[in-house]
Amino acid sequence: MTATSVIDIALPQHDIGIREVAALSARAAYVLMCFTLCWGIFTATGWIRRLTGLQAIRSGHMILATMTVATGATHAVVFLLLREQGLSLGGITVPFGGLFRHGLGILGLEIMIAITLATSLKNYVNYRRWLRFHQLAYPAIAMVVIHSWYGAIANGHLGVTWLAGITVLTPAITLTALRLTPPNLLIKAGLLSPAPKAAPPQVAEPSPNGAINGYRNGSRKITVSVDNQRCRRYGICQAESPDLFQLLADGRLRYVRDPENGKRAGAQAAARSCPMQAIQLQEVRNR
Repeated sequence: MTATSVIDIALPQHDIGIREVAALSARAAYVLMCFTLCWGIFTATGWIRRLTGLQAIRSGHMILATMTVATGATHAVVFLLLREQGLSLGGITVPFGGLFRHGLGILGLEIMIAITLATSLKNYVNYRRWLRFHQLAYPAIAMVVIHSWYGAIANGHLGVTWLAGITVLTPAITLTALRLTPPNLLIKAGLLSPAPKAAPPQVAEPSPNGAINGYRNGSRKITVSVDNQRCRRYGICQAESPDLFQLLADGRLRYVRDPENGKRAGAQAAARSCPMQAIQLQEVRNR
């Protein structure tokens, strides 16, 4: 008879069932959390826009995040129902009131809840501040991962967590590392294609009768337009080309409609990376 079996026998059947619910909800929250992180990175980078519809890009991340918070909250609340060794409301809401691993889990979950609630305020606050607050999800996820693994060790479930936990955690860590790595390093490593070179200066050639009717070597310039119905103010265009795109404090997007020819590469990079494909470029002839 294992030590786990002795503990189960000593507990009433009610508490055994509650602990099973807590374990199941914890595992579901862990998997959903990793999926949410991966989908969020796909959304922010635009990597997934070719695989799904535009609306699914945004709503998919929100649905996964909501499910993650719901299952994580379920994991915490069920401990209030234990008849023996039950926790109080303060025990599941106040970080670092007990074991260190419990504190990490509580703090990580509360940050995720705050980020989820703050999503509804996105259009009413400074976008950059909202984005910085949203990025707290990275340390929150790290806290929950540590909480989960130490909890698995304490409860004798490390074998299951090692197999399933590593399977879903590895792609999440890999994508996070790629997301936070500077683009120039990714280009050197061959993981990202460099931006196309800017077109050479435009030169018009006169015809024999003196009229300018021909162009050579990049005799076209580009104009930039943004579809306001598609644009969701993610700010990726500004990250790619801050000289051409700028998010204002009130959430509006300011951009240069007729960029210089030397800014062509930046405009193309911004249009290519926009997850909503809201940026359109059009080539026109210089007159």
